[in-house]
Amino acid sequence: MPDSLLSNVVVVLDEPQNLVNIAGVIRSMKNMGLARLRVVNPTEWDTWRITGIAHRSEDVVEATEHFERLEDALADCILVIGTSARPRTAPRNYGWARQWAPQILEGARAGPVALVFGREDRGLSNEALDRCDGVAMIPTDPEYSSLNLAQACLVLAYELFLAADASEGDLPRGKRYTGSATRDEMEQMFQALEGGLARIDFFNARSPESVMRIFRTLLSRAEPERQEAGLVAALGFEIQNYLDRHLPKGGSSDRPGDKPPDGVPGDTEAT
Repeated sequence: MPDSLLSNVVVVLDEPQNLVNIAGVIRSMKNMGLARLRVVNPTEWDTWRITGIAHRSEDVVEATEHFERLEDALADCILVIGTSARPRTAPRNYGWARQWAPQILEGARAGPVALVFGREDRGLSNEALDRCDGVAMIPTDPEYSSLNLAQACLVLAYELFLAADASEGDLPRGKRYTGSATRDEMEQMFQALEGGLARIDFFNARSPESVMRIFRTLLSRAEPERQEAGLVAALGFEIQNYLDRHLPKGGSSDRPGDKPPDGVPGDTEAT
């Protein structure tokens, strides 16, 4: 079993409501060799009660990372897969849990990957799904399709466990491979792109939220490397810089993403 791959899989619970469900998720993780848990604003958290339900899980519970914002919990992840019990109106990169498993493990070769589960009563919000590169669906009987949080985690963890056992060695990479873009770098890319498009009035008669949701789906599907994400970000910034240089004084306005943050990749030599 290539433990190193599973050790890069992070389970993220966004606003879990029930402590028993949290304990059930931890049991599922222990069953399938996953050890990294992050929780975002849980309604309740009691280490003693959790370990009383999920026996011999002290290692996972004590190492659990706590966050106030989902974006912070995902910032260092290079691949983020959300979960949903139903298709949404907005376009998403949907796939069955079994189809996602090899891609998740391939991402885990390069860095942390996240499996994100929403709160029990309504799942992940559209805003949370916007931060995901894809959405894993679990096939069920349509007459009773609802899965408990711990059940859903167990199914996905099981598929990863099987896929990890069958995975092979690393595929060759180009000499200039820069590693997969993290979630934080992806968000910088989207912000810069949105800022550039806004400056050329691309959203005139279009909903910025809807358009950017399509771009998020498209670019997340591409699984860009750090340099590639930086290049797209540089495109957005250069649109804004070009207009600043050529518009009459006072003709530009402040828009989201006008200035690149420090350390944005993209200025390296093109491959």
